[in-house]
Amino acid sequence: MTSFDYDLVLLDRDGVINKDLPTSVRSWADFQFIPSSLDAISVLCRKNLKTALVTNQAVVGRGDLSLKNLEDIHKKMVQALEEKGGCLDRIYHCTDITIEPNNRRKPAPGMLLEAFHDFNIPPQRTLMIGDALRDFQAAQRAGCDFALVRTGKGLITEQELQETLKTPHKLPIKLRGVYDDLEAVVLNIFA
Repeated sequence: MTSFDYDLVLLDRDGVINKDLPTSVRSWADFQFIPSSLDAISVLCRKNLKTALVTNQAVVGRGDLSLKNLEDIHKKMVQALEEKGGCLDRIYHCTDITIEPNNRRKPAPGMLLEAFHDFNIPPQRTLMIGDALRDFQAAQRAGCDFALVRTGKGLITEQELQETLKTPHKLPIKLRGVYDDLEAVVLNIFA
């Protein structure tokens, strides 16, 4: 598959765009971009790819962060991206602490399915980029390709994924590859 076979790129946030903190990002002061993620997202925008954020934010559901503060963090993140020539066409966040009742929290595919519908782009033309096994599982359940980054939880996930891939699957495995970071994904797939 060539880069031109993708029209939509879905990005996990913590561990892909910014550093994943054990206590969760609870303020803009906590938010630290992973080096080169800003530039990587700007490349996606220059290629005219639809790009969206798909992020679990149970920190809100647990009451440790208000929805308004989460939206403020995302607003500042988008401003920083735009200053570097990047963009996000849409932000999907799930504040649920469990998959039920909404089926949106990854590893459920709900947010990804919403994105396919909203952008009118099928899963076969979509790449999900994440650092956690739940990102991979959501992509598998939604039927789109997945690229793993080694940032965030990625090194541990790479080991988990190797074990997961050893067992038979009902769904086809659509692992596009394992990359050091978001920039490496973009340079290898979309350059």
